[in-house]
Parts: sequence; structure tokens; C-alpha cells
Amino acid sequence: MARIRLGMVGGGKDAFIGAVHRIAARLDDRYELVAGALSSTPEKARASGEALGLPRIYDDFKQMAIREARRKDGIEAVAIVTPNHMHFAAAREFLKRDIHVICDKPLTSTLADARKMVKAVEASKALFVLTHNYTGYPMVRHAREMVAGGEIGKIRVVQVEYPQDWLTVEQDFKQAEWRTDPARSGAGGSTGDIGTHAHNLARFITGLEVESLAADLDAFVPGRQVDDNGHVMLRFRGGAKGMLWCSQVAPGNENALRIRVYGETGGLEWAQEDPNYLWHTPFGEPKRLITRNGASAVEAAARVSRVPPGHPEGYLEGFANIYSDAAEAIIAHRNGRAPDDGVTYPTITDGWRGMQFIDACVRSSARDAAWVTLAD
Repeated sequence: MARIRLGMVGGGKDAFIGAVHRIAARLDDRYELVAGALSSTPEKARASGEALGLPRIYDDFKQMAIREARRKDGIEAVAIVTPNHMHFAAAREFLKRDIHVICDKPLTSTLADARKMVKAVEASKALFVLTHNYTGYPMVRHAREMVAGGEIGKIRVVQVEYPQDWLTVEQDFKQAEWRTDPARSGAGGSTGDIGTHAHNLARFITGLEVESLAADLDAFVPGRQVDDNGHVMLRFRGGAKGMLWCSQVAPGNENALRIRVYGETGGLEWAQEDPNYLWHTPFGEPKRLITRNGASAVEAAARVSRVPPGHPEGYLEGFANIYSDAAEAIIAHRNGRAPDDGVTYPTITDGWRGMQFIDACVRSSARDAAWVTLAD
């Protein structure tokens, strides 16, 4: 099958997430990167493109969108891996030319831009994919199937957390510089960067939507303009309750995303740093270990596993699963049909829900952790 012609906006020299997207796109050999506008300055954009050996290098994303749309061999999809405040402006140029968009999270830096993005996606014939990569992990998909199949009963309690320690003190490297600048990251710091991952994971596994929340956000590092720690109480539609903790000032934690889901008849536990295992505890019975691609693997998990059980798969593979499912959807779209059953990826709806979450957290914290409903 011919590879999908892919472009990239952002992700140039020294950009961590750009390299991750490129690896994820190539892992299953579904894409070929052929064009890019990889930096906000023409000099860096050209240097980055030349370093990657790109056939076509552009000074800016608008020029790239216009020219690629005119080519018979132009890009079919574009990965947008810029700082958050540029997501909408870049995505809009490609969406209005019906070029599929694969965008890093969160959706945008402001709720207003998020609303515009939703309208731009609705007006386009192109697909929109948001890279909430943790939904690509096999055991996360296994957990989702178990919940949907009623194996732990009606959900009562959801506990999800994502602590890191890399911003415990003031940092001066590139990633810290833009992620702690509200003009580029948005009003949410840790809530936007990793809290949205925790929120999305809870939604993905349980199928529940947050109705209201009460958030206590802090910027513990002196002078920091966005939150670096958040404690959030959640009320889900249907009556379930939850708690979410996100922190980038928790020494000893690297990427400790973890979720626990408790229903009327059992519980589930999964940890991102040990991603090949899912714990299931039926009420009144011993805890059971479910392994990736093991004897009890469900189809939803098995289809996104590449190697036999016991061989670890993790972050890059989970990210690649999003890209590969997006590729399946793009091929189906090209052929005028629906994608096959099981093809799963985060959409514009997930992006909008994430922005509602950030906005509600900021509003609640400003009102001394008052309960607020999510914006329409």
C-alpha cells in the first residue's frame, strides 16, 4: 500500500515532540514525510528541513498549505506540532484545503480558538486527529473494552493522576520556556499539558463525561504564571465521582500517569510506567494480572500489539497506534468508505472536551475551588 504523503508544521531542531511524531508516523511504515515548515523563522525552518532531507521545505505553514494543495503529489495529511497558541492558525490553513490534520494536544491555547477549530473541522472534508497518545496503549484499550462489557459493573469512582517533577525548579531550556508562558501554552500549565491527558484517559476508559468540577490550582515556583500543580474533584454524568491530580513539581515522579476505576462489581488499575499490565479485581476475589497480548487479550488490544507477550511495548508504540489508526481512516476516506471496526483515534470532540476541562479548572480555582459546570 502506498504510504500517505505527510507534512509537518513545527517540530524542528531540538523539538522533542516533533521527533516523537516522526518516529510514530514511520513505525508501521504508513507515512512518508515529504514537506515541512518546521520552525517559526525561515532560517531555522530551512536548516531543520535540510537536516531531515525533506524534499520540500517551506518558510511558513500558509505558504506550505497553498502550494501543497496545488500539487498532484501534494501532502494528504499534516502533523501540527507547534506550541499550543499556533495550533488553530496552522490547522485552519490545511483544513480549508481539505488536507487531513493530525494535531498535538491540547487542541488550542484558548477556548475561543477551540470553538473556531470545531467550526473549521465541521466545514472541512478532511479528518481531524488529536494525538492523545495514551489511548493507543493496548492495555488501555483492553480496560475500555472491559468497562464497556460491564465486567466491573456501573462505574462509581474514578481516580486518575499524572505527576512529574521536571518543573520543580525554574528551568531555562526550550520546552520549559514556552510551556510556562500563558501566551503560548494557554491559561492552564500542568492542567493543559498533562492534566488533559489524565482527563482524556478517564473519559476514554470509562466512557463517562465530566459534568462539573472543583479545582484547586497552584503555581508553587515563584514567578510562574501558569499552574504547576492541580487537585480536581470531578462529577461525571450519571452519578460517578472522581479525583484528578496533575503536578509538574512532584520530585521522584517522571511520567507517572495512573488510573484506577471502581465499579459495583470490581476494579481496574493501570500505570503508564508499567504499561503492559492491567490489574483486574472482581469484588471478593483475588487481584488478577492481565498482560499485553497474553492469554486473555481482547481483540481491541491485540490489534494494536506488535510483539509477543513479555516483550515491552510503550510510549512510542502507543503513539504509533494513533498514527496507524489515523492512516486506516485516511485510506478509508480516500476510498469513500467507513474505516474498519476497531479503528480508534481521538477526534475534535476529544480536543474540545479537553479545552472545556482546562477552562473549567481555571475558572473554579479563581473562585476558591468552587464547583463549576463545563462551558458549552
